[in-house]
Amino acid sequence: MEQSRLKIPLFIAADIFPGTDTLMPVPIAMAATWNPDLAQRVYDVEGRDARALGINWIFSPMIDITRDPRWGRIMEGNGEDPFLDASIARAEVLGFQGPKIGTQGHVLACPKHFAGYGFSVGVRDYDEVNISESELWNFVFPPFEAAFKAGAGCTMTAYMALNGVPAAANEWLLTDVLRDKWGFKGFAVSDADNINGLVTQGLAKDPADAAARALNAGEDMESAIFRPAYSNLPMDLKDGKISTKTLDEAVRRVLEMKIRMGLFEHPYVDATKTDAILSDPKDRQIALHAAEESAVLLRNDGGLLPLKNVKSIAVIGPLADSKKDTLCARFSFVKPSMNQDETVTVLEGLRRRAGSDVSVEYAPGVEMPKRKFPGLLGGIASAKSNVPFDSKAELERAVSLARKSDVAVLVLGEPATMIGEAASRDSLGLPGDQQALLEAVVATGKPVVLLLMTARPLDLRWASNHVAAIMDVWYPGVEGGAAVAHLLFGDVNPSGKLPFTWVRDVGQVPMFYDHRLSFQPATESRRYWDEESTPLYPFGFGLTYTSFTFDNFKLDRQTIKQGQEVTLSVDVHNAGKIDASDVVQLYLHQSYGSAVRPARELRGFQKVRIPAGTTETVRFTIGPSQLRYYWSTATKTFVQEASTFNLWVGDNATAALHTTLVVTQ
Repeated sequence: MEQSRLKIPLFIAADIFPGTDTLMPVPIAMAATWNPDLAQRVYDVEGRDARALGINWIFSPMIDITRDPRWGRIMEGNGEDPFLDASIARAEVLGFQGPKIGTQGHVLACPKHFAGYGFSVGVRDYDEVNISESELWNFVFPPFEAAFKAGAGCTMTAYMALNGVPAAANEWLLTDVLRDKWGFKGFAVSDADNINGLVTQGLAKDPADAAARALNAGEDMESAIFRPAYSNLPMDLKDGKISTKTLDEAVRRVLEMKIRMGLFEHPYVDATKTDAILSDPKDRQIALHAAEESAVLLRNDGGLLPLKNVKSIAVIGPLADSKKDTLCARFSFVKPSMNQDETVTVLEGLRRRAGSDVSVEYAPGVEMPKRKFPGLLGGIASAKSNVPFDSKAELERAVSLARKSDVAVLVLGEPATMIGEAASRDSLGLPGDQQALLEAVVATGKPVVLLLMTARPLDLRWASNHVAAIMDVWYPGVEGGAAVAHLLFGDVNPSGKLPFTWVRDVGQVPMFYDHRLSFQPATESRRYWDEESTPLYPFGFGLTYTSFTFDNFKLDRQTIKQGQEVTLSVDVHNAGKIDASDVVQLYLHQSYGSAVRPARELRGFQKVRIPAGTTETVRFTIGPSQLRYYWSTATKTFVQEASTFNLWVGDNATAALHTTLVVTQ
């Protein structure tokens, strides 16, 4: 910078999820908190730590709607629902950037991948995407629009072709929608080497043609790995393939963000302050709280959890004492000591919490399988060490340990290298011999708690019928083991909710709750010959150690005119003996109109903490923004129509408490 003619400061950019120093739960886990305020605090820490290390621009958040759990990048997103995704996306942008671009100690956010990347054919990374205009406007675009309204100064375009035109050179996407319709003033950057990829994809003749097409479409900056295609822009300008005006606009957008970030005045960070910022003890408390609040209790038959009167615990599974998998630090710049010294695994967390009066012993049971094909960041998806592994003996040792213990805690799932970019799967079973390990331990007759370390739904059909307690703890971060121990012993009441539909089997996918009603809704649960066509656990589902009841569900008026608002209220009662939190969810369906709307759409949620034995009245305001279509394919507009609306309130997408609202002209 200092040796250049104009001394223009640099953007130093990176992928940082789930953090750079104090590693947090992965993004999908943060969506499972259904707590945007907590999410904002988490992403504030991630952005502040990145800035302290000299990073001033991050390639986050990833807000692609993910409806197919086979996709590896489901881990980076916020799930299947556009309303929840948009709510968390706003929190991510505000956390990373602060209240405005250039806030001290914050970074420039870059929502990605614009747009539709989660809909690639077969959820194979980089493959083509074909999405109807209805799906684009109603499901794909809302999280991006929310992120831009929150002030995001950048967006990263997607690799794939969207409806036949690659996103990196899609003028409709980058100019008509992004800038003309939404008024976006930031800059657009390609994904890594994506401009050269236009040649490979068959859009451009050569890199010079690719550069001209991308710039003219609205792609301001190229992210290049080898020879940048944009090095051809001087030649393109000379040949008349691009105009000076177009080039200047792209440069101006980038320079504006560097100016607003304060980089011209302060191009460097103060390295003397870095260690103090990174070592703030409050960050680990936020990490702990996030891991506690993100865990989703899927099953608790007989009230096995929280653990009581336990004197011996068998901790079993290849992920129970794996620091790298607890962190899932695939794209993070962690300190060298982080993996070895600072991460609390499930085994360590349980030993610390149990104390000297409880015996906590460990056996891995099985090892993880190798990948068939090399991945983006390595060839072997395994948590094993270099020590020879005797599969038969280790399985027998794990079963023996379970047999002599009061309870067995199995930590199973997918190693961190099995999730993320270029890590899609064609099955959803427990990898390797983990299912055999689970069945063998259950066969001992001892109580079993199954902890899942994963970012996607796995095949739990057998487990849901044979395992007393099941909890998804995701990849919980640096304090993950401590959080799990607090949850299992009842120091913390689980309050996480699923941000996606948990399918029974891979043959059901894609399956999502906000589908449109079919010709015969009554038969929707029996469309398959050999399996129910319903989810194992619905969107928004998650148990607690207490029970909540919903009552006195009413509107302040049953009829309104278009453009008016109505207040909905419901009494939520904690019927148990434990203070706890629940997520009150509002769903809506328009009975008739110019086009068919989904059977249910999430249109509001509130996470409320209710003391034992008390009642909280929760209120929602329902107006045009909740009642309108995002986009009607019949009218080619955003509309709010006169109709009858069905409203439901509860704690998951199958909520039964119902009323109707009539909207007139």
